[in-house]
Amino acid sequence: MALANCHCLTPQTQKTPAPQLAVATTMAPPAMAFQALTFSPLPLHLPTGRRRVRVLAVTADQPPPPPQASPSEPANSPSRLLRELAERKKAVSPKKKHPPRRFILKPPLDDERLTQRFLNSPQLSLKSLPLLSSCLPSAPLSAADRTWMDEYLLEAKQALGYPLAPSETLGEGDDCPARHFDVLLYLVFQHLDPSCERTRTRHVRNGHSRLWFLGQFVLELAFSEFFLQRYPRESPGPMRERVFALIGKRMLPRWIKAASLHNLVFPYDDLDRMIRKDREPPTKAVFWALFGAIYLCFGMPEVYRVLFEAFGMDPEEESCQPKLRRQLEDVDYVSVEFEKRQLTWQDVAAYRPPEDALFAHPRLFRACVPPGMHRFRGNIWDFDNRPKVMNILGYPLPMNDKIPEITEARNIELGLGLQLCFMHPSKYKFEHPRFCFERLEYVGQKIQDLVLAERLLMKHLDAPGRWLAEKHRRLLMNKYCGRYLRDKHLHHYIIYGETVQDRFEHNRRLRNPSTTAVQQAIHGLSYCVYGKPDVRRLMFEVFDFEQVQPKAV
Repeated sequence: MALANCHCLTPQTQKTPAPQLAVATTMAPPAMAFQALTFSPLPLHLPTGRRRVRVLAVTADQPPPPPQASPSEPANSPSRLLRELAERKKAVSPKKKHPPRRFILKPPLDDERLTQRFLNSPQLSLKSLPLLSSCLPSAPLSAADRTWMDEYLLEAKQALGYPLAPSETLGEGDDCPARHFDVLLYLVFQHLDPSCERTRTRHVRNGHSRLWFLGQFVLELAFSEFFLQRYPRESPGPMRERVFALIGKRMLPRWIKAASLHNLVFPYDDLDRMIRKDREPPTKAVFWALFGAIYLCFGMPEVYRVLFEAFGMDPEEESCQPKLRRQLEDVDYVSVEFEKRQLTWQDVAAYRPPEDALFAHPRLFRACVPPGMHRFRGNIWDFDNRPKVMNILGYPLPMNDKIPEITEARNIELGLGLQLCFMHPSKYKFEHPRFCFERLEYVGQKIQDLVLAERLLMKHLDAPGRWLAEKHRRLLMNKYCGRYLRDKHLHHYIIYGETVQDRFEHNRRLRNPSTTAVQQAIHGLSYCVYGKPDVRRLMFEVFDFEQVQPKAV
């Protein structure tokens, strides 16, 4: 019908200039359907009278005109139509945003460059100190790092009470941990500052975060050992409140300023005028990282010195006291060394066990296991269940004692400590507050945190601290700790009170937290008796915290 109408047009219509619609009289190819239609502008006549007429004009963004075809190219060629379509798409659709360069995957390093990077890494320079080596920066320090050390490191050393000479002059050989204190102390103060290019480099950023990841567990263990020996009759609840009052994140800016380190943490800001969310996270990171570095280079006694001498912490300060609560009357004896006087931090820091001591930490054992436990020697649990528990845990460990009586005495104390680990508070706590696993559980929780943190640091050399903290949290969840104990069928030996035994044995909401506490108490006992290596053995060989051992089908 369209073609017929075209043939019926009059000659005057065919002669009209600028036709509004160009239509071919012959059969056109399909490509003609894509040709653009052009319309002539309509004339607009406004009235000339005095009458007011409101004219509304709407403008729209006109797409750019299509590119003109070359003279040799026909008007309806497919290439011209495709080019015009591409131009129209480019004008209509917005430009795609490319991801930032740090999210773009880089090709892996070739073997030669990867080998060179590992060989140049300071983390592989110390074979005899694997934990310290894993906390060194993953790449050699740059000129900007050395410049900061030359300018500010002496101020930090003076505030902390260390000699101003370079740490490389301390000791003999690279096996001395103190020789690497300057590098670690530099990493301590490199908290992430978005405006500073130096703190955003990978080896500095990761080195700082790995130190604060370790330091938080060092502080927790140091305070747990100190308060357990200072307050031999107190339950762990008030102790946790004391620790929080001393090193909670609200208090850390106060200690940083007391040690005159606030100018290194905030060189361009006034600490007192900053809001909490700006001052507390950097202060917490620097505080934790500092004690991670001190622990790696000088050990736990130096941690106590810096806490109570350089920062001036006072455990008897009014703001650090726990809230008042109803105290159970404690009529039982404590060890002789705790009866004479209250221990100070100097006593805890300077204590060295004698050569013929029964335990790795004898005074901590006496603080957690009351002397009255000997009244339980030879009871039914000691006769029937203790051999089974010791067989599952691999106790007693072989020791090279010069006197056989020492070995026998240690095994007796170990058996009594194990019975205390399985003694639920519902049994004797209300008459004898210290005859339950609470104090051993407190120190066991802190030592297993530190042991796993050290293992993750040595296992993942290039991982940042936040990733390690998340992995640490997932591995040590309370539900997993209790599950590992139940997998060894040790929960059958827990000693409950007669009135609650049925409820705890048949109600998993009551049973599971108690199995978690028993498992942590076993770690606390192994730390007191045999030291940190035995905690590693229990965690990764007996209980398999990392879940890497094959399971029995």
